[in-house]
Amino acid sequence: MPKQKTHKGIKKRFRLTASGKVKHRSAGTSHRQTRLTQKRRRNLRGTSVLSAVETPKIKKALGQYSY
Repeated sequence: MPKQKTHKGIKKRFRLTASGKVKHRSAGTSHRQTRLTQKRRRNLRGTSVLSAVETPKIKKALGQYSY
């Protein structure tokens, strides 16, 4: 059986922590931020942790699980 390839789009958008959680950039941070309040802009800075429900899908696409 051949190896599973890493999904390159997911590799660029998500990162794994040492404990196995998945970090990602918040949506809505690229452009058109004049419509957002200052508070919303501040809270969108940096990265956030993905929910535990979505984590297995991302790990599988990154090739972290071996089936």
